[in-house]
Amino acid sequence: MRPVVVLIVSTTFVLPSRVAAQAHEAHRHSSAHQDSAFRAMQSRGQGVMGVDQYTSIHHFASLPDGGRIELQRDRDDSAGTAAIRTHLRTIARAFADGDFGAPFAVHQDSVPGVPVMRQRRSAIEYVVTDLPRGAELRIRTVDPAALDAIHRFLAYQRREHRTEQALHAH
Repeated sequence: MRPVVVLIVSTTFVLPSRVAAQAHEAHRHSSAHQDSAFRAMQSRGQGVMGVDQYTSIHHFASLPDGGRIELQRDRDDSAGTAAIRTHLRTIARAFADGDFGAPFAVHQDSVPGVPVMRQRRSAIEYVVTDLPRGAELRIRTVDPAALDAIHRFLAYQRREHRTEQALHAH
């Protein structure tokens, strides 16, 4: 009889915290959908990237030699995967040429780090690698000013896209 009481008491104390955590996550996700500025940015992102932003996964990682932008579909979607791969290859060429029009089009704001990334473009390498449901754009440099600009650019992207995961490793 005692084990049953312990089980009931422990379930009573553990279950609400799990429900609260789930409710918090649902609220955070729900409030993102209700935020009109965020919705507008997501819509512009879909236009620029060619895929639904709510069913795609973004990661913006700052790394010791630059960073990584990862974009993948959250489900099997061959057309969406192809659109992501095309988009990131287009972005790599544009950034290498100093053209940062796409981030401006998505955010409708000047993006931190861009002026220096444009100015130091010859010191930055952009390489795209396919992933199972999308691709990643690896950004590399040994130039300290360019590195700082890349990290500021990626930090802004994490904030704006609300992907503040612990993906940056300085």
